[in-house]
Amino acid sequence: MDTSEAFLGLRCAESGEEYEATTTGGSDAGAHLDPAYDLDAVAWGDGGLDDAPTGTMWRYADLLPFSDPLTADEGGTPSVETPTLAAELGVGTLRIKDEGRNPTGTVLDRGLSPAVTAAREADAELVALATPGNAGQSAASYAGMADLRSYSFVPSRAPFPNKAMVNVHGGEMRVVGGRYPDAEEALHEQLQSEWHTLQEFDNPYRHDGIKTVAFEVAESLEWTVPDAVVVPAGTGEVVAGVAKGFRELRDAGVTDDVPPVYAAQPSGCAPVVTAHERGADDVEPWSGPDTIVGELEIPDPNGGAAALAALAETGGDALAVDDDEILESAVAAAQNAGLEVGAAGGAAVAAAWRLAEDGVVGADDDVVVVNTESGTKTADILRSHLMGKGI
Repeated sequence: MDTSEAFLGLRCAESGEEYEATTTGGSDAGAHLDPAYDLDAVAWGDGGLDDAPTGTMWRYADLLPFSDPLTADEGGTPSVETPTLAAELGVGTLRIKDEGRNPTGTVLDRGLSPAVTAAREADAELVALATPGNAGQSAASYAGMADLRSYSFVPSRAPFPNKAMVNVHGGEMRVVGGRYPDAEEALHEQLQSEWHTLQEFDNPYRHDGIKTVAFEVAESLEWTVPDAVVVPAGTGEVVAGVAKGFRELRDAGVTDDVPPVYAAQPSGCAPVVTAHERGADDVEPWSGPDTIVGELEIPDPNGGAAALAALAETGGDALAVDDDEILESAVAAAQNAGLEVGAAGGAAVAAAWRLAEDGVVGADDDVVVVNTESGTKTADILRSHLMGKGI
């Protein structure tokens, strides 16, 4: 496998036991595997990136696994300062890290790029996953670049743009009646061919790629960290990935600390929030999930334990927000900051409002909100929200 010099292989997140780089699934201890790096071998920060290319997440190739990745120039997204929203929240600065600018319009491109690269390096012929939508579109795109067959199992309520673009990118798809858990069940019951998993945390490279969000945020702040980072929580991979990125920066001596990471979930499906409030180490499956935000309707997230660990490590918190708050926040970002924030990203904006109302962040604080998807993916939902208000 053609890996970067600093990449050490995979380690069990619980025991630290080492595994081969091509390993998929969990560890023998039942925990997820995590790519590990020799942080002392990386020279960056304080000018160490002066000669690295800009504009993509592979600017940080020394702390990514593969030296010859599949890439569509993912990453390099802007952190857009929003003075109007900052004034309304009463915070010093509010920046929206706009991951909707990625190649397929989602932060998950950062993870599917190395995940499909790993499949290619393992000589896979077919890659597959269950997905609420965005990951299937992204997986089909990168699999097409690698000339791999891809199969996405999606629930029938997945947004039409996701389903359409899976096929446009050359991927195969099975639409399953019901919700995300039904798609997961169908993947394992119906796909008979041998396949290489792209499922979050079963493929350890997805959350590792997402850590580059943290790298870009810190570099944009001249290698300092904000006072709060708010991210939507569905599968748990974005929470865990962003926290990992800030942890590696601190451990490499590039930054002095990690910022608190706050996870936002819809109140109709909030297993991470509930587990965090209980002080639990893992989530319990959510009974009767009910939210309009399909990307976040993940009742039993594979990365639940990883997300909870990330919140504990960073001193963050988890917040549940109602669907109306989520959609109204996404619309507010569009109308006041000119950004097309998807419904999932709206959850993070709504949670930032809640943090401000509760006095957790205030006039001296620098707040970063991660918009995980393009507003075009959920345009019908956002428009319906306005119609319900008579607009």
